[in-house]
Amino acid sequence: MKAADLGLLTSVSTPTVHPGGTRAVVSVTHPSLEADAAVGQLWSIPLTGHAAPRRVTRGFRDTAPRFSPDGRLIAFLRAVPKSAPQLYVVDAAGGEPVQVTDRTLGVSEFAWAPDGRSLAFVSREPEQGRYGTVEGIDPNGEPARRIRTLKYQANGLGYIVDRRAHVFLVAVPDVWAEPAVAPVPQPDGSTGEKPGVPDARQLTSGEWDDTTIAFAPDGATLAFVSARHEGRDDDLRSNVFLVPVDGSGEPVDATGGHGDFSVVALQYGLNGVLYVSAQEVGESGRDFVARNTALYAIDRPGAAPLLLTDPETVDLTESDIVAYGDDAVLVADRRRGALVLTRVTSAGDVERLTDDTTVVGGVGTAGEVVVASIADAGTAGDVALVTDGGLTRLTDFSRAVRAAGVIAPRELTVTGADGYPVHGWAVLPEGEGPHPVLLNIHGGPFAAYTGALFDEAQVYAAAGYAVLMCNPRGSAGYGQEHGRVIRQRMGTVDLDDVLAFLDGALAQLPGLDAERVGVMGGSYGGYLTAWTIAHDHRFAAAIVERGYLDPEAFIGTSDIGSFFSDEYTGTDPEHIRTQSPQAVVDRVTTPTLVLHSSSDLRCPLGQAERYYAALKRNGVEAELVIFPGEDHELSRSGRPRHRRERFEIILDWWARHLPSRTNRV
Repeated sequence: MKAADLGLLTSVSTPTVHPGGTRAVVSVTHPSLEADAAVGQLWSIPLTGHAAPRRVTRGFRDTAPRFSPDGRLIAFLRAVPKSAPQLYVVDAAGGEPVQVTDRTLGVSEFAWAPDGRSLAFVSREPEQGRYGTVEGIDPNGEPARRIRTLKYQANGLGYIVDRRAHVFLVAVPDVWAEPAVAPVPQPDGSTGEKPGVPDARQLTSGEWDDTTIAFAPDGATLAFVSARHEGRDDDLRSNVFLVPVDGSGEPVDATGGHGDFSVVALQYGLNGVLYVSAQEVGESGRDFVARNTALYAIDRPGAAPLLLTDPETVDLTESDIVAYGDDAVLVADRRRGALVLTRVTSAGDVERLTDDTTVVGGVGTAGEVVVASIADAGTAGDVALVTDGGLTRLTDFSRAVRAAGVIAPRELTVTGADGYPVHGWAVLPEGEGPHPVLLNIHGGPFAAYTGALFDEAQVYAAAGYAVLMCNPRGSAGYGQEHGRVIRQRMGTVDLDDVLAFLDGALAQLPGLDAERVGVMGGSYGGYLTAWTIAHDHRFAAAIVERGYLDPEAFIGTSDIGSFFSDEYTGTDPEHIRTQSPQAVVDRVTTPTLVLHSSSDLRCPLGQAERYYAALKRNGVEAELVIFPGEDHELSRSGRPRHRRERFEIILDWWARHLPSRTNRV
């Protein structure tokens, strides 16, 4: 795979399954270099017979499909160029979609009412005078913002205190009715009422965000997640609230009195039990470092949540909750570089349904039928039927990228200097070698590489580099102790582990050139790359991308600055400096490319600028690249042309400092 093949990478949404179990519908999207945006439509996937999958909508970007409870309609989100997504419904048999919302800032999620007559949705409510609510007032002409909270921005969004997310309810329009037409003016100049979208009723309000919605089976109650407590600006707690759909009462906190939770997801089971996944963040409400997400059940209103899964060994941080059968749900357990589909009953029985290598991205059900979106070494996104025998692949959306060239990763575990096992993968280029080596370090740190098709590893391997990727201590998927060991000890055993993996791979794998090695990483990976080159000078060059480089300057500038540095590097200034790449930048001699985005609010641009300036002042060969208009997610969801350009800049850097047979100046 080459940088120009970026548009061949497809992503597949969570499936929705027709109540009859005959077909599933997914959104299939890809980065379009022509449109310089992500584009995609809805596809219907037959679950019986031999019919082929087919595209069923033709919007610019259609996502998040959901069948109505009776299967007659499909609701989904549609975005047009340079506009926010809106909610639409369409006849499940086909036809012209009907627009349901026209929200200034769009719709982020929705849920069908059990009777299929209405939809709840989440949308940000802009403060009057901002965000286009007054024609002619652009962002630079808006009034000054008076900030009184620590948390007031979010990466990829910007300011949040003047556009809070709330829950709304809207009636489902009749998609079979005669279309409304806009009346022409009468001779006297009068006009009739122009057709519009249905009026939505606001269910929640306040100076907080209300998200993650689910209807109770009887349709009378809506559950959602919010942080409404008095200390919400100083901690990470969030709770489940229940609100009557008819507006007869105020939201009631269902979890705040029973523990210190940061809620991730929720869903009602078919038996009326409310399932909640959450992290325990301790008495301080801030103890988030490497906290696995566990599953809880609330069997009746007011009852304490019952813990169903062991937070040490099961991690549901990247999982939705899907009702399955009378007394169970399906979740995805983050485990050793995979997301394993897992059935959990209300009694706490756990059954794993997929293997330890497949990444299960989302699940839809209808009765006993289970359909999953998956990724593995051969696909960036496909749809599979889950059976007792495992997974039966129903689509092949990645055939084009495989034809362009995909190299299967080799799984590898090495033993560190202290005897600790370090797990990861190597993606090796074709040919005998010796191949120059790139040590890649992931972000997080409580995240993980997987064995699934990864565009970055493929592009670098196609350019002639042996790519090494591991999950050192601090990563997710290996238990909480594995992740928490670097809390206020960053740059210790995590550094030991990535270097041990490098040395182990060089010793075990043929064709690697131990004398020609580079190192690179983004976010926390940028941190550990910068830390590594201050302590180990074997590398021909380095790339520090969107890095967490200056813990002290992070506070007050990052959208997570109010808590991240305090918990990961501590609060004592001297102790912080023992973990700060900025504090040891004077030790760096390795040529370093610093990549960053201008609108990154997670690791703000100043982190890169200060680090780059120190490199230059110290006489180190360095280059700073800044991508305009991009945020922390550039490499994953940025503009496709910027993503391609990023690859080109990276390969140019390696061509100059670590040339391969096929990538050289």
